[in-house]
Amino acid sequence: MKSKMQKVLNLTIAAAIIFAVASCAGKKQKKEVFIPYPNWSEGIAMTHLAKAYLDQKGYDVEIKPIEPGPIYASLSKGDADVFVDAWLPNTHGEYWERFGDKIDHIGTAFGGGTTGLVVPSYVPIDSIPQLNEHVEEFGGEIIGIGSGAGIHKNTLKAIEEYGLEYKQVTSSGTAMVAALEGAINSNDWIVITGWKPHFKWARYDIKYLKDPKGVYPADELQILARKGFTEDFPKLTEFFGNFKLEEAKLYELMDDVKNANDPIDGAKVFLENNKEMVEGWFPAAE
Repeated sequence: MKSKMQKVLNLTIAAAIIFAVASCAGKKQKKEVFIPYPNWSEGIAMTHLAKAYLDQKGYDVEIKPIEPGPIYASLSKGDADVFVDAWLPNTHGEYWERFGDKIDHIGTAFGGGTTGLVVPSYVPIDSIPQLNEHVEEFGGEIIGIGSGAGIHKNTLKAIEEYGLEYKQVTSSGTAMVAALEGAINSNDWIVITGWKPHFKWARYDIKYLKDPKGVYPADELQILARKGFTEDFPKLTEFFGNFKLEEAKLYELMDDVKNANDPIDGAKVFLENNKEMVEGWFPAAE
């Protein structure tokens, strides 16, 4: 009787060990990763670069453009894995206040994020308060981007703080750049909501208007992950912790992506030209 009970006990222990090993193996083999991104040039470019490289490493990376608010909500619920373009601590501060306690910070992609109102360099004004002296020349409009962007909210604040006789035109990043390019080609006056990093700084001769009231803050482009991501994907956590781009390299990436018919093809061009740098972000094989 004792022998039978011992056998049953041994089988139970063995089954438990096999189950545990299988569970761990399954966890280690888990390769699906979901990375949402905002429809902004640097977010598009960095997300496609991550996908292009991680696809080569055997991961199944799904990417999808989503507004920033829902991105933070998805991370907080564990429905998304990583976000590589979080403007913190200021521009996305509202989202972080709501969801930050349920999200992990795992890296900083770029340390010099700035936003503000931007004009072509030939426009002879240098600060936001001067805009009201030239309402007619600017058509009374500030060309903005999507209403979910932090810069959109800050521009509404700037209009109020400075008493600007302007309305913000809600559009998209692509439409904003097209309007800027059209105005420059015609030597017209235009004021847009702008930010760095963005390829327009490498492409056009433009300048920020000084912001004496400090409405537009400086930020870092941080990389965020859902809770539990670090345990599920230790190698990817190290990869995103090392994922850093200097300004010139970030503009190179954005230009490659912008000039390609498909963003993933542009990311692959950058990857081919910067193999050693990107490969260095991934942990060496043990």
